Amino acid sequence: MPNPYFRFKQFTIFHDRCAMKVGTDGVLLGAWATIVGSNRVLDIGTGSGLIALMLAQRNINATVSAIDIDEEAINQAKDNVANSPFADRVSCCHAALQDYAIRSDDKYDLIVSNPPFFANSVKSPDQQRSTARHTDTLPINQLFRECSHLITNNGRLSVIYPYQYKDRLLENAMQYKFYPIRITNVYPTCASKPKRLLLEFSKTELNPVIEDDLIIEEERHVYSEQFKNLVSEFYLNM
Repeated sequence: MPNPYFRFKQFTIFHDRCAMKVGTDGVLLGAWATIVGSNRVLDIGTGSGLIALMLAQRNINATVSAIDIDEEAINQAKDNVANSPFADRVSCCHAALQDYAIRSDDKYDLIVSNPPFFANSVKSPDQQRSTARHTDTLPINQLFRECSHLITNNGRLSVIYPYQYKDRLLENAMQYKFYPIRITNVYPTCASKPKRLLLEFSKTELNPVIEDDLIIEEERHVYSEQFKNLVSEFYLNM
């Protein structure tokens, strides 16, 4: 049986009631997103609350709103937040983004999302896991559409996505006037092709776009210095 929790340097994440467990994608996004100057933050699809807590740790002035369509996940996120040092600055709400955008009057300096992105794969018989992994509940065009109503004029939207959807993602972003300003291509190893894409968007175009590469492992179980520097504030053994 997998461990029901994952311990970080400043907080512990229990994820046994969440469809999607703590993984590298969430840690990457939470450590990579630009948090400087972002005092109002929205985490869409928070799951266990991991990214919300990472961002609260990185910016002591930030207040973070975390939402998720899965009630069990949001209840676990609430527990994780309550047991963290950042409970006074992170709030969790059971809501779909589409509903939240309609009823919310708030505007955010930073919006982050590790969204569902398996559009054409075989679905899991586990409905909770299937909802967390597939785009039925949050197609990427809807993510950009709703975020365009929730972001401040100078705000940023940061996401992580499979590399093979890069062109589609950029096309959808342009439809809602989100311009890429930072792109990091994530390679599992030196010898592999890029697997993930970290992207940060703004409503203001930036030229040139900052683009770089991140290699996670130099070889099996040997993390690159680049990766260790990125996540060292969080992982216990880095």
